[in-house]
Amino acid sequence: MKRRQFINLFSVSFFLSFSPLLLTASYAAKPKPKPKLKLKTKPKTTENWISVGTVAELDQNGQILKEKTSLGAVLVIGTSKSKKLIAVNPICTHLGCTVDWETEENIFLCPCHASEFTTEGKVQNGPATKPLLTYKTKIEKNAIMVTQTELITK
Repeated sequence: MKRRQFINLFSVSFFLSFSPLLLTASYAAKPKPKPKLKLKTKPKTTENWISVGTVAELDQNGQILKEKTSLGAVLVIGTSKSKKLIAVNPICTHLGCTVDWETEENIFLCPCHASEFTTEGKVQNGPATKPLLTYKTKIEKNAIMVTQTELITK
């Protein structure tokens, strides 16, 4: 057997010996697809109202920020005389900075990379691409209440 034939034969047998290992490693490294959520024909909602502050706090400051609640961080903007209170999760969807409410511009502004969000939480100016999570609000007795509506999936 000539040297060239030996090297070719050795190379092919080496490759064939380790190909199952390479295939297994490449398969394990691939991200697994997430299962798609299937909604029932009529989505049900669950509402878990939580108190984030008092009417007096809101009227005094024009906003209430609760960083730790069972719903996550909550920022409520407005006054008790407002027809509609605005409530969002103030964590920027770009890199996780806490957005500020800019009263004059009527937007939420991220101080880290200048992402802008509308009062509905929608991205107005990037680099963020996902909207802020919004909450439903109500005033009950003297408390500011918020809830997140969740879809029940099958």
